[in-house]
Amino acid sequence: MKNYFKPRWIALAVALASLLGVASFALTERASDAKKPATADKPALTVNATQPQSTTLPRKISANGNLAAWQEASIGTEANGLRLAEVRVNVGDVVKRGQVLATFAPDTIQADLAQMRAGMAEAEATLAEAAANAQRARELQTTGALSAQQISQYLTAERTAQARVDAQRAMATTQQLRLAQTQVLAPDSGVISARSATVGAVLPAGQELFRMIRQGRIEWRAEVPAVDLASLRSGMVATITPAGGVPIKGTVRMVAPTVDAATRNGIVYVDLPAPGAAKVGMFARGEFTLGSAEALTLPQTAVLLRDGFSYVLRIGPDSKVAQTKVSIGRRAGDRVEITGGLDPKTRVVAGGGGFLSDGDTVRVVETATPVKTASNASGVSAK
Repeated sequence: MKNYFKPRWIALAVALASLLGVASFALTERASDAKKPATADKPALTVNATQPQSTTLPRKISANGNLAAWQEASIGTEANGLRLAEVRVNVGDVVKRGQVLATFAPDTIQADLAQMRAGMAEAEATLAEAAANAQRARELQTTGALSAQQISQYLTAERTAQARVDAQRAMATTQQLRLAQTQVLAPDSGVISARSATVGAVLPAGQELFRMIRQGRIEWRAEVPAVDLASLRSGMVATITPAGGVPIKGTVRMVAPTVDAATRNGIVYVDLPAPGAAKVGMFARGEFTLGSAEALTLPQTAVLLRDGFSYVLRIGPDSKVAQTKVSIGRRAGDRVEITGGLDPKTRVVAGGGGFLSDGDTVRVVETATPVKTASNASGVSAK
C-alpha cells in the first residue's frame, strides 16, 4: 500500500513546479511590458498647413436673364385693299430711316388722283365765273340795276364755288397721301427681325409687314433678387456671357421699379453697345461689378464639401485634425472667402483633406505662403 501512493506524490510535485514556473514567467513579461515607453500614433498623411489670409476681393452680383430688343417697331401698311408689288428687304437686313422696304401697286390710286384733279379744275373754272359775277354785282349794288336778291345769289354762288374748290383740293390731297403710302418706309434705322410680307397679297390697312429692332440695340434683362436691387444703379458696368458666346461689356440703363410677387426678383435692364454674336432671345449669365472689399480667404483645396456643407480640417497641437463646419462666400481664382465658423489664427490642412477623417493624425511639413491680394478676380460671385 505504501509503494502504491509514492508515484502519485511525485507526479503532483512535478505539475505544481511547472505551474509556478509559468506564473513566474508571465509576471516577468508583464513587468517588462510596463517598463517599455508608449509609442506615438502613426501619421495617416503628410500635409501642408495654412491659415485664413486677408485678401482683396471684388464685390459682384451674379444674375441670369434673356437678351431682348431695346425697342421693336411694327411696320405695316396704311393703304387699304392694294396689291403688294415688291418686297425689298428680308430678315437680318440693316436698314436706315426712310428707306423703302416694300411697294404696293399704285394704278388704282393714280386713276383716282387724276379724276380728283380733273374735278378740281372744273371747280376752279366754276369759281372763276362765280367770282366775276359776284364782282359785277358788287359794282352795281349802289346803282339799283340789280335787286338785293340777285346780288345775294351771285355772292352765294361765289362762296359755294369756293367751297367746292376746297373740297376737290382736299380730296386730291387725300389721294396724293394714298399714293405716297404705296411705298412702305422704315420709321427708324435698325435691323429687320421678322417679315410677313408676301408679293401679290392684297392687304387691309394696318396689316403688319415687318418687325424691326430699333437702332439695332439689344439689352440684357437680368433677373436680380430683391435684396440685391438696392446695390445697383444706372451706369454700373456688367459683364454678360451669352450661351456659347464670349463675354460682352454692358451698362445698366435702368432698374425696374417693381418686383415680381411670385419670384421676388426684379428686372435690371443692361444696354449692350456692341452685342457682337449675341442674338435676341438668347439666355445669358452675367455679373454686376460693385467694387472691392477685404475678406478672409483660404485656398479652395482646403475647403471640403461633405453632405452638402463646407468643412475644413483644423490641425490641433497634438497634430490631430478636427473637422469644422464653415460658411463660404465669394471666390476669386484659387481662393474662397470664409464668412464664418473659423478663427483667423487657426491652422488648417491646405490640401488632401479628402483622404482624412475626423481625429486622424497628420505630419505637417510646411506652411502655405500668405496671400494678400487675389491674383485672379475672374468668376467672383456674391453668395
